[in-house]
Amino acid sequence: MKAWQVKQLGDPQVALDIATIQKPAPKENEVLIKVEAFSLNFFDILQCQGKYQEKPALPFTPGAEISGIVEAVGEGSQFKVGQRVLATPHLPNGGFSEYVVAAEDGVFPIPDSLPYKEAAALFITYQTAYYALHRNAHLRKGETLLVHAGSGGVGSAAIQLGKAAGATVIATAGSDEKTAVCQELGADHVINYQTDDFIQKVKELTGGKGADVIFDPVGGDTFDRSRKCIAFEGRILVIGFAGGRIADAPTNHALIKNYSIVGVHWGLFRKLFPEEVMKAHLELMELYETGQICPLIYQDYTFDQVPAALDSLGARKTWGKLVVNP
Repeated sequence: MKAWQVKQLGDPQVALDIATIQKPAPKENEVLIKVEAFSLNFFDILQCQGKYQEKPALPFTPGAEISGIVEAVGEGSQFKVGQRVLATPHLPNGGFSEYVVAAEDGVFPIPDSLPYKEAAALFITYQTAYYALHRNAHLRKGETLLVHAGSGGVGSAAIQLGKAAGATVIATAGSDEKTAVCQELGADHVINYQTDDFIQKVKELTGGKGADVIFDPVGGDTFDRSRKCIAFEGRILVIGFAGGRIADAPTNHALIKNYSIVGVHWGLFRKLFPEEVMKAHLELMELYETGQICPLIYQDYTFDQVPAALDSLGARKTWGKLVVNP
């Protein structure tokens, strides 16, 4: 079978090479999946560069999100051959491959109505946004949700889940093209932060109150400015630091406005409470089948286009998720 392997550290065009390797066989509590689609994430680039927290020995295959068909199962498996699933394989045997073996606790059934390319784009972003909005922020119907980087993978998921929860959603993005994407996703109001002051706009849209919940995958200056338009008893969700700088959080300001700064570490939550992740998955499948969520796909790529697709992702020229069809 074919698989992309990182054989030397560097940017994707340098690091990645297609290898022909033996198809793996599942052991106990594992399943072999024929990969129908896999998605790309920014951390795939960091893994190629050797800058990610996990640093497996070379060579290794990246890829954390796949969808496909169960080809074989280990002894006593709860899954059946031919079953449609999405999965999160682990390094060093990731999903940039024609076949992959995944541990059963990282495999999730999907309905027939969910196309493989959308299934591959759904898990990490929607699980993260669902966890952040519902378990961390306790978002309530009628509240105002401000989503930064709304056209990105996790931001686009937050817009849709915010609307599904009955919130009024304000989304920011860095171009008119990307704000239009946010509107198509269902955002009630959009702000191009390159041309407008989102602090002033949020205050205007909320009658001076500010946003009840702010979903921030950017950090840095965006976090600093978000503190100026958070409502009394609001919640700022720290999703990540795409902006590069990790901001400080003055506790005197949090005290004066009585807001909460909530860290969102979904990966650890998943390890500690796997049963809750399965519950969330089933809820997300129901939201999909009722038309309330649908992954935003920027473009489909072929197997040999993976390095070029990762380069586009790294240059921030895309929105939503990038999906590969092997």
